[in-house]
Amino acid sequence: MDAKILLVDDSSTTLLMEEMLFKKYTKYEILTARDGAEAVQKALTEKPSLILMDVVMPKMDGFEACRTMRRKDQLRDVPIILVTSRGEPYNVETGFESGCNDYLTKPINGRELLEMVNGYLAPQGAC
Repeated sequence: MDAKILLVDDSSTTLLMEEMLFKKYTKYEILTARDGAEAVQKALTEKPSLILMDVVMPKMDGFEACRTMRRKDQLRDVPIILVTSRGEPYNVETGFESGCNDYLTKPINGRELLEMVNGYLAPQGAC
C-alpha cells in the first residue's frame, strides 16, 4: 500500500501546487485539509504516513495542531513537516517545540520537498 500524505494549508494555490508535485513525481495518496482543526480530525480518521502543514491558518494554527496531534497516541509517531513563510528563528524554535520533525520555509523548492518527504517515507534500508 502506498503511503498517505496529508497536506494542510489554508491557501488553495499552495495545496494545488503541492498536490500536483506529489501526483506527478510520486505514487503517494494525497489528502488535504484547510486548517489545523480539520487536519487533526482528518489525521485521526485517515491515519496518514506523513503530514505537511502550514503554520498560519484559521481556527487552529499549525503549532497548536502539531501539539494536539502529539498528544494523540495514534498520531504521536507520524512525521510532521511544517511548511511556512515564517522562517524567523523564534518560529522555527516554536515549531520544533510543538513537536514537528522538520521545518521548511516557503517558497518551497519542489526537489527539496520531495527529497525530505522521501527521506521520511522511503523503506528502511533502501538505497
